[in-house]
Amino acid sequence: MDTVLLTAVVIILLVGILNLYSASRMEEISAVSLYIKQIYWAALGLSLMFVTMFIDTRFFERWAYGIYLVSVFFLVAVLFFGDRTGGAARWFALGPISFQPSEFVKVSMILALGRYLQKNMPVDGITIRHLLIPAILAVVPTVLIIKEPDLGSAGLIVLVFGTLLIAVKMRPKTAAAVILTGVVSMFPAFIFGWRFLKPYQRQRILTFFRPDTDPLGSGYHIIQSKIAVGSGKIIGKGYMHGTQSQLQFLPEQHTDFIFSVLAEEWGFIGSIVLLVLFCIIVLRGFHIARSARDVFGAVVAVGISIIIMWQSFINIGMATGIFPVVGIPLPFLSYGGTSLVTMLIGVGLLLNIYRRRNIF
Repeated sequence: MDTVLLTAVVIILLVGILNLYSASRMEEISAVSLYIKQIYWAALGLSLMFVTMFIDTRFFERWAYGIYLVSVFFLVAVLFFGDRTGGAARWFALGPISFQPSEFVKVSMILALGRYLQKNMPVDGITIRHLLIPAILAVVPTVLIIKEPDLGSAGLIVLVFGTLLIAVKMRPKTAAAVILTGVVSMFPAFIFGWRFLKPYQRQRILTFFRPDTDPLGSGYHIIQSKIAVGSGKIIGKGYMHGTQSQLQFLPEQHTDFIFSVLAEEWGFIGSIVLLVLFCIIVLRGFHIARSARDVFGAVVAVGISIIIMWQSFINIGMATGIFPVVGIPLPFLSYGGTSLVTMLIGVGLLLNIYRRRNIF
């Protein structure tokens, strides 16, 4: 077992629950406290992580396409039967429990890509011709998630897909062509796509560039978040002594801006420790990919690591004003059952691949 990876995940999980307790103790959102719910989700996620760790990876390879199709089915179903909040249909509400299919599809897409590349990986690297089927596997969930609409998760899937193929084995000329095409197409795509954005989505982008134009409206989130992060200074204000979070100035502080709570209470030092722990998880994931016994294991290990890397980077970027607010949760820390359970299943896959690295 990769004890370094497991230790880093458990530490972040414990920090996340303590941080969530501080962020939500003054809120009366439901009869059951959010941190208690998160503990239940963590227990379920850890149980599934250990189950995943001991199942033969050939099972996941054999059923990869089936798992992918089930997750796509849920993405279609949520458009018709999902619980609508603010005009968006992203969740199934089953009593007190909510399920967000877009979180689950990230891992299922990685499994499907691993299955495809296991059988079709070119010896001398991926070319444009080999991208057709992998592109379809990524485009289908991306389009469905855009329809919800959830542009943040859709953009994350595209980012993970592109990074994964470059990291696995793409010919240098192909990688350069893909990157150049992506950069060149950004400007016309932005101009064309702007017409189809909802007003609140346009406002988020405008606010990213100039949050001070509407400090009490659309710019309120990012301004309060930056105040919280900055006021933590070097050592922070102390656990449960963050004024921005405890006095409820910080919106969405148990989900999108959970990092801001930690930065305010534990300061620069606490933030760096958290970043180091995330780096350990990602680097161990890449190490597991290098030692994997087959292409499927390598692709899945790289994919899970890239998901954690990009989600952490984007969420912390949102809290510090580097990225626009796009609703990407911080792995293992943001409140949310589907996200937490999916991330822990992903860790279970990493531990599984590491256990079987020397089995032939």
